[in-house]
Amino acid sequence: MQRRIFIGDIQGCREELELLLERLRFDPAKDALEPTGDLVNRGPDSLGTLRLLSRLGAGGVLGNHDLHLLRAARAGRALRHGDTFGDVLAAADSKELLDWLAARPFTRSWSDVFLVHAGVSPLWKDPGHLLANRDPLRADDELDFATRVRFCDASGVRPARDDPPPAAPFRPWFEWPRVPELQGRTLVFGHWAMRGLVIAPGLRGLDSGCVWGGALSAWIAEEDRVVSVPALRTYAAFKD
Repeated sequence: MQRRIFIGDIQGCREELELLLERLRFDPAKDALEPTGDLVNRGPDSLGTLRLLSRLGAGGVLGNHDLHLLRAARAGRALRHGDTFGDVLAAADSKELLDWLAARPFTRSWSDVFLVHAGVSPLWKDPGHLLANRDPLRADDELDFATRVRFCDASGVRPARDDPPPAAPFRPWFEWPRVPELQGRTLVFGHWAMRGLVIAPGLRGLDSGCVWGGALSAWIAEEDRVVSVPALRTYAAFKD
C-alpha cells in the first residue's frame, strides 16, 4: 500500500529532511511525499532542499516563503533581511528548480485529506476549486489568506497581528465550522511554528519549527502516525 507522507515546513533544512526520510524509510517507488509548503528560506540549504524534493518527485503545496522566492526571482520583488535563498537564485539549475517549484499548487485534495499551507476561509465553499490554477507570481487576497492565515473572524477577516493572540471575534481559522466540501476530511497544514504540532480529530498541523531549533515532523496518513526529528541547531531567530 502506498503511504502518503505529509511533511511540515522544511525551510531549507535539508539535513533534517534527509534524517527524517531515513527514519521514515521513505521509498520513492512506494511512498508519496507531500510537503505542506515553505520548502525554502531562513534555513541553511534551500538549494539542496529543492534539488532533493524534485529528484524524489515530491508533490506538496506552495507556502508564503516559496512565493517570496518565486516573486523575487521572476517578478522583481526585493529580497528581505534574513532571506537565505540566494543559493537558488545563483545556481546553474535555478530555472529548472524554479519551474518545478512554480508547478506546485496551492491545495491538494484526496477523498480523506485536504492539504493547504496555512488555512482556508470559513466562507470558501470549495477552496480547492477557488485556488486552482492561480499564478504564483500574481498576489491577491485569497492566495495571501491561504498561505498566511492563522486567525480570522467568521467572515474570514484576519487581524492586524497574530502575536499576541488576538481577542474575539478572532479565532484560529480551523475552529470555525467547516464548509460541506471539507467535512469528513483531515485538514493538513503548516505555517504555524509558534503553535507547534496540532494533532486533533480532523486536524494535522505539522509546522514544528525546525528552522527555529524545534523539529521537522511528518504525518503518515495511512498509519495515522507522526514522526519527528530534532533540528540539528537553531538557524534563525524566531519571528513570524
